[in-house]
This record gives sequence, structure tokens and C-alpha cells, in this order.
Amino acid sequence: MTGALGGEAALTSAARGTAPSFLVGLIGAGVGPSLTPPMHEREAAASGRPLIYRTIDITELDLPPESVAELVPAARRLGYNGLNITHPCKQLVLPVLDGLTPDAEAIGAVNTVVFAGGSAIGHNTDWSGFARSLERGLPHAPRDRVVLLGAGGAGAAVAHALLVSGVRELVVADLDPERAAELADRVARRFPGARCAAADAAAPDRLLAGADGLVHATPVGMAHHPGVPVPPDLLRPPLWVADVVYRPLRTELLRSAREQGCATLDGGGMAVFQAADAFELFTGLAPDRDRMLAHFHELLAAE
Repeated sequence: MTGALGGEAALTSAARGTAPSFLVGLIGAGVGPSLTPPMHEREAAASGRPLIYRTIDITELDLPPESVAELVPAARRLGYNGLNITHPCKQLVLPVLDGLTPDAEAIGAVNTVVFAGGSAIGHNTDWSGFARSLERGLPHAPRDRVVLLGAGGAGAAVAHALLVSGVRELVVADLDPERAAELADRVARRFPGARCAAADAAAPDRLLAGADGLVHATPVGMAHHPGVPVPPDLLRPPLWVADVVYRPLRTELLRSAREQGCATLDGGGMAVFQAADAFELFTGLAPDRDRMLAHFHELLAAE
């Protein structure tokens, strides 16, 4: 376990500096190519503070998702300041935490764990990252009725963000109807002033009828999961379309929507702003979000 986390070597290296240093990590499946580690390290360097960010890839380590229950306590013992948690561990991590922020508890998923005062506290910066990206990228987009495709961990965070951002009616669709219904019921209890309902993802024509916006929060469109989650001919203005996928930045869904004349929002903003919010939680330093956005695009261009 110590070798997987890289704790002892990282701590020794970080300790060479005179300024207080930080050691953080990312637990998830297939996280090796993630841009989160270099974004954090670049921002720390620009702030004049040493930070080491390790990836803990359960796929490479041949560990099951449930191993997050052992990895998190091990990281705390090894002196990590905190961890980011990603697929498929955002909900599996909950039982080993000492507490949750109200937003993380409402969402039912954690993507950031902070170790402080002997406790492991779970946060969710996915929702705040998406909310900031939406406000920045589509500030005037109508939000009377918005359709959300995907009711997993990312979808739950986006649902929360959409309702915080003023969406009046949220329609949740997923290929698993029970999961969609559960999420719709949960956010309806959290936001009693809004209308929340589940719908059939297999009937996109009815799903999108009368919708102001569509937010996609499933793996479809990622580099290894090509495709479009809805027929492109249904993407017509004034519908706006947002995608949480950022690899590739221009997914087939967004490309089709732009070709049809729809306003669009890519997943880059959410990726950067959730990382910026986590960076602040880990370090106590206020990040320069515009600088982190520049880091992100430089890293993408270098690939």
C-alpha cells in the first residue's frame, strides 16, 4: 500500500523546501492521464508553494473499487493533506469518512477528501465547478426546463448545480430508470421550490420537447466511448447544450449542436473549476482560476 500511494518518498522530497508543503492524490480507475495533478502542481508552483500530486490508479494496481476504503485511511496515515476521488469510488468512499459537508451529503457523492484535525471530511467540488462554468460560459441561458442525461456521481453533482443556478424544472434521464427516479426524488427533497422528475432516456424526442437546455453527464463521447447520446437532428436552437466530458473537449455531441446553431458549453470549465475549488480546500490558498484555465489549455495542447 505504501508503494502505491508514494507517500514516504513524496514526503521526503516535499520536506526539502522551507515553505510548508502539500501532498495530495487522486484515487480512481484509469486516472493516469488525468490533467488534475499537473493543474494543481502548476498552480502551487505559481503561488510559490511546493505541492506533490500522486495518482493512485486502482486499475493499474489491480484493486477493486471497494479498495478506496483502505486507500483513504492509508493516505491519512502517510501524511497526505487530502485526496480527490473519481469514478468509480465517489460513493464507495462515503462510509470511511468522518463527516460530509452539507452539499456533499445532499449530492450523495464525494470528489474531494480533506484531512485535518485527525478527521477525513468529504466535499463535492464537482457541483460548484459546473455551476461556475455554467455562469461563466452561458450566463444568460434560459433555465425554465433543463434535461439532464446521466444520474451517476457526475449527474448528481450537476443536478445540484443546476437547481442552485436557478433551474425551475429539472428532468433527469438515465438508462437505469431506478437510478434516475432516485436522483430526481433526492433533489426534489433538497429543492422543494423546483419541479424535478425522472424521464425515459430511450425516448429523446419526447424528452427534449420544450426544453431550454440539455446537460450531458455520461461517459458517451469520451475518447474510449465515442458516440452521441441523442440524435443530432433533435439539437435545434434555442436549445443550449452542455457536456461534462473534456476529453475530447469538442465532443461529437457539442460538434453536432454547434452545427445546428445551438449555444454550447464544453467540459473544460467544470474540470478546471472543480480542481480550483479542491486546491483551495487542500492548501488554504486562493487559486487564480484564469491561470488554472490557461494551464488546462496548455496541457491539452501539449497532448
